[in-house]
Amino acid sequence: MPRFPSLDALRAACTDLPAGDETAAGAVAERQMQLTKPPGSLGRLETLAAWLARWQGRPMPRLDQVDVLIFAGNHGVTDQGVSAFPASVTAQMVLNFKTGGAAINQLSDTAGASLTVIPLDLDTPTADFTITSAMDDAAFLAAVSTGYEAVSAEADLVCLGEMGIGNTTVAAALAAALFGGDGEHWAGRGTGVDDEGLARKRAAIDKALDRHADILADPLLAAHALGGRELAAMFGAALAARHHAIPVLLDGFVSTAAAAPLARLCDGGLDHALVAHKSAEAGHWRLAEALGKRPLLDLDMRLGEGSGAAVAVPVLQAAVACHAGMATFAEAGVDDKD
Repeated sequence: MPRFPSLDALRAACTDLPAGDETAAGAVAERQMQLTKPPGSLGRLETLAAWLARWQGRPMPRLDQVDVLIFAGNHGVTDQGVSAFPASVTAQMVLNFKTGGAAINQLSDTAGASLTVIPLDLDTPTADFTITSAMDDAAFLAAVSTGYEAVSAEADLVCLGEMGIGNTTVAAALAAALFGGDGEHWAGRGTGVDDEGLARKRAAIDKALDRHADILADPLLAAHALGGRELAAMFGAALAARHHAIPVLLDGFVSTAAAAPLARLCDGGLDHALVAHKSAEAGHWRLAEALGKRPLLDLDMRLGEGSGAAVAVPVLQAAVACHAGMATFAEAGVDDKD
């Protein structure tokens, strides 16, 4: 039986979320004021240390175990010609991940992170959401449960990424359902579609929004009807991380869209998650803005597969290293300001 046997059970798990540890965050802020530097001079590194402490529930944050979780799924909407690549590439890239040949392998190694790749029924794409719901209840709940169970309670940080031909179309449709707008507003070129492909992509999104209009006010039902297995799994992983007091780095457009229903289901539902970078994929900056999140990096990346999140890990490591390793004015024998 999946962890969430019904939509009601999942909804209950999403609407009663533990708060962060403000005492731990306050301890970080107090120590930052004592370190040998002008107050605030390390900028976001200081607030990142406090964010980690708040969501790890410890006054001295650590990043000893960083887990990168990559979920892969296939999408029936690719039948509409919305991608420059065939759906077969999803499984081929999963094999590339497993043999160490992808960008995320190199970036995870560089960050000292553990990489786990989880394919989700790649031989059975979701249904074409322009015709019917992408998933039935069982498929959606199974994918959410898989993502939830993939999160280790021992992790200090979880990075979420994905692989799935067609999933920028899915992400754009879900973003439109959650925050308004249409295909033109949210859809970009993804893997590199030409103008005709982009027009097909936008038309498919608009058709899906129209077909499922009656249920899109409900974030869970929107994720059910418009999402994909890998998006549902990332949603489940983001939920598990919140329950386990683990901060999260979201990669790009797809992973941010996947987790976004949690913010609509519960105020502050994604406060434990940061957007790692501003993707070059059209729509991602709009989505980050709608969620009230400022991406850490802006490197014109749009690869997916958790790459932007992995690149951001060393920034968090720098924040922890400075917070834990710097001397206070008293320890260093340096005069503090008057």
